[in-house]
Amino acid sequence: MSRDRAVIPTEPIGSIPRPAELLAAMVGHAAGRIGDAELAAAQDHAIRDTIHRLEALGSPVVTDGEQSKPSFATYPLAGLDRLAADGVVIPFADGHQRQLPRLMAGPMRYAVHAERYLTAAQQHASVPVKQAVIAPSALSLLYPPDGIDGYPREAFLDDLTAETEADIRGCLDAGAHVVQLDFTEARLALKLDPSGGLLEQFITLNNRVLERFSAAELARIGVHTCPGGDQDSTHSLDVDYALLLPRLLQLKAGVFYVQLASEPEPEKALAVLAEHLPDRARVFIGVTDPIDPRVETPEQVRDRVLAAARHLPPDRLGTSDDCGFSPFADDTSTSRETAFAKIRARIEGTALAAGMLSPGP
Repeated sequence: MSRDRAVIPTEPIGSIPRPAELLAAMVGHAAGRIGDAELAAAQDHAIRDTIHRLEALGSPVVTDGEQSKPSFATYPLAGLDRLAADGVVIPFADGHQRQLPRLMAGPMRYAVHAERYLTAAQQHASVPVKQAVIAPSALSLLYPPDGIDGYPREAFLDDLTAETEADIRGCLDAGAHVVQLDFTEARLALKLDPSGGLLEQFITLNNRVLERFSAAELARIGVHTCPGGDQDSTHSLDVDYALLLPRLLQLKAGVFYVQLASEPEPEKALAVLAEHLPDRARVFIGVTDPIDPRVETPEQVRDRVLAAARHLPPDRLGTSDDCGFSPFADDTSTSRETAFAKIRARIEGTALAAGMLSPGP
């Protein structure tokens, strides 16, 4: 792409806070007061509203806002009967925790594939739709440290690799604009294991999946990293980004979505990105912070893009939100209106920066 026509793409990451009507329907369904059909109708209404509002803001790419996912991480497990509740605990800085389930028996199979969410969203969209999927590294944490009788870890990883490939490939085949692997546990891995061994295991497993795709397919596969964002707190913002980014960029993806708006030292992170970004890969930098209640102005977003452009060429640069606004269905810490206001600022600010990066006639 020539610098005389700077075009900086902008995309949402994934989740958007659910409307009150959907939250009420979810509570009613869990309590047995409403049935599956009524819940599905509430989900479809929320998906349609989310997509139409994103399009009205001028978003060139949309998502379904994860309105019908139980969480960004556990959607493949919905309905599985071989899980226990006492899995890996993820602690957040404010003291609250999230806990993954534990796999009790094999084989590892997805009960739900992300293509279901994509095709539902495409029915309401008039612009390209991206689809987020959970990285296999996150689901590898389901396997207990003491093993499973009759189901060795390597067999589990074989199954998990195949299931993740199918999850991604189904979305590509269904016409996703891009498939985004949510790899939020990357930075957390360095907190849990400062030696880097756990992160290397995660990188190896994720590449084991990515290596199954062609170069053309990898151009439509991205990886998202952030320090977590749940109930206005993070799980690993205190980990030095410079320790993560060079290893993260070893992933064989064509696109990287990198949290940056909430980063304490963004210039330092940008310098690392510029040094290690693989050839032909594009990096989308986070220019809005979903857990900060203050809504960014378009001018603040513009300045963040221009700062990034001092390190990265515009034709390899895009913008996004730092992370999803409500990755777990019960996270209501950010309002739906605040999320859309931040998205508007991202879109308008990105356009302002693109105009400034285009030289005059």
